[in-house]
Amino acid sequence: MSSKTEERGVRRSKCLLVGINDYKPIGTGGADLRGCVNDVKDMANTLVICGFSPINFRVITDSRATKAGILDGLKWLVRGARPGDSIVFYYSGHGSYMVDASGDEPDGKDELLCPHDWPNYISDDDLGAIFRALPPGVNLEVILDSCHSGTATKSVIVPLNSNGQPLDTFVTSRYLEPPYDFTVYDDFKVDYKRKVKKLFGFEEDSNTREIRPSASMNHVLWAGCRDKQTSKELNISGQIRGAFTYHFCKILKATNGVIVRSRMDSLVTAGVRRTVADQDTQLEATRLEISNRVFF
Repeated sequence: MSSKTEERGVRRSKCLLVGINDYKPIGTGGADLRGCVNDVKDMANTLVICGFSPINFRVITDSRATKAGILDGLKWLVRGARPGDSIVFYYSGHGSYMVDASGDEPDGKDELLCPHDWPNYISDDDLGAIFRALPPGVNLEVILDSCHSGTATKSVIVPLNSNGQPLDTFVTSRYLEPPYDFTVYDDFKVDYKRKVKKLFGFEEDSNTREIRPSASMNHVLWAGCRDKQTSKELNISGQIRGAFTYHFCKILKATNGVIVRSRMDSLVTAGVRRTVADQDTQLEATRLEISNRVFF
């Protein structure tokens, strides 16, 4: 037994993995994606390589990944957690936003995860409320491969070959335009004075930074892109994948998870930048967690 496995053995662990290709209605149609279930499969395999037991996985995909189903999974994930435990929440699917009428978000928007039954949604405030219930000393890694953007629209780019025929590749943004009732306030907020506070307990910082330290976060957040960008999926080596998840898993598998977060962030960011344009991954954590190993 390796020293890493022995070290894992003294910890309890849980992993909730969510991937949504199929948005309602069930079957073809709607705002469907193609790479999210592939991402979940790769993430599950990667977590096993890093020492997590599949016995403690809960996987929710497609029509089962409703708002109620995901929230139930999140409650399962944090239930009974105690200091020293390692838990992971991974989400691959569409993201969106709604205007933050309360004024407590630096960018004026509440970021949303889009379940199968969109426009039902799970907001960053919903996640924060669940995560705040964790006792000190629990290591929670949150990994989101979805759009955190209020400006982009869902798009498909189909390159052509020299004969004008479509190539077997595409780039899709994992973003859903919010319904107008989510954003109507945005049209009338000229005189709206926003407070500046942290997203997930995160201190506002320069737009040019990928690693964003916080003094108060009780978890680690890996975002597939910045809050004004979109996360992309595309054909990588014959399989549709999220660019962020592909590189995140690739690096973890190459290192068996023995890598500090700051180095991991640098390598993932470089890999994504080589693969797609206008997508920069973002790591948010305390300064101590940034210098520690992933999942520890």
